Amino acid sequence: MTISEWQSLGPAAAAREVHRRAAALPPAQQRAVLASLMQEADLAAALAQSTGPLAGVPYLLKDLFDLAGQPTFAGSTFLPEVRPAAARDSVLVQALRAAGATCAGKTHLHEFAYGITGENPHYGDCEHPHFPGRTTGGSSSGSAAAVAAGLAPFAIGTDTGGSVRVPAAFCGLYGLRLTPCDRFIADAFPLAQSFDTAGWFTAHAADLRRVTEALCGADPLLREPRGCWLGWPGLDAEVAAAFRPAAEKLCAPANAPLTATLNAAFATAPAIYGDIVAAEAWATHRPWAEAQRSRYDPAVWPRLSRGAMLDSAAVAHARAGHERVKAVWAAFFADHDFLVLPATPCAALTKADCTAANRARLLALTTPASLAGRPVLTVPVPLPSGLTTGLQIVVRDARSPVISWALDRFSA
Repeated sequence: MTISEWQSLGPAAAAREVHRRAAALPPAQQRAVLASLMQEADLAAALAQSTGPLAGVPYLLKDLFDLAGQPTFAGSTFLPEVRPAAARDSVLVQALRAAGATCAGKTHLHEFAYGITGENPHYGDCEHPHFPGRTTGGSSSGSAAAVAAGLAPFAIGTDTGGSVRVPAAFCGLYGLRLTPCDRFIADAFPLAQSFDTAGWFTAHAADLRRVTEALCGADPLLREPRGCWLGWPGLDAEVAAAFRPAAEKLCAPANAPLTATLNAAFATAPAIYGDIVAAEAWATHRPWAEAQRSRYDPAVWPRLSRGAMLDSAAVAHARAGHERVKAVWAAFFADHDFLVLPATPCAALTKADCTAANRARLLALTTPASLAGRPVLTVPVPLPSGLTTGLQIVVRDARSPVISWALDRFSA
């Protein structure tokens, strides 16, 4: 249902519908997707008291953001033991309440947001609601699964290296990641503050526009936006075949000199991103990491502990590389309003295909925009198999009129 359809239900019926749809998930997926869910009567009362453009609308919140007096686990089993409970709601939750939206509960994620496949050994792997056995992608796995299953019209995620973009593409959703260090991400539990961003998912283009304008506003469209698309090697055949016609709804391909410049810069992005994220994540976890080592996801621990082995010279080298890539992006935005990239090289992966090699393929596509520090709109692109991929549309800022302009072109 759209946001307007949820609003038309009324508070009691909307609360009942959230719970009905949550109960319809297979039991293992209820545990994998939902970290908490407000009692139906309490949710109905909160919806009834809401005012604003999103009044009467329930949403779900990735469990990196705090709700006053409630534990934040960040996909782990122990974070509340080493981090005090918050005395107040996160700024993003406060902003959503001011806009009228009501938090119906929290969603699980890839542990500490340090993964892109949506796997979690503690609560279970999030599966694509319409293709059991395939992943939602991560790390905002529970939020994407909840929206794709229709539990709420939108859900909050975060995106450091693709954690909104990949789940949106895999689950056939619209997604937006914002910018690092803005007010909506500043008080969330961090993965790597140089790249962490807040974001959200919707099932409908008009709903993404509505949530974004309620939270960020929008600048007027004064002229036709200037943009181009960049192809990518190594895409699965059906993704490559679907990408070009979808991208050409928006713009022409980049010319040869620009393609060469961008490809050269973007080739360095995964290594730069990997070193900076490891260093920053270790700095956050260092006070308790060794004591809690046995309680970390065995796949997450090596990524995290790698940060302890990076010396200052390696981190300085990565940060210098980051500045070089940002300079290439700045030069691009001096002449353009947006760049279109594939969001994923493949459709939603099976459990067996959630490999290190496919993680590297995904990050090769997503980390260039992460290094840009710019917002990215993701729009879904259907594939002949019935699965989906997506477009990444990298824009100047969260008020860019390109967001609404592009959404209009992909509205059903």
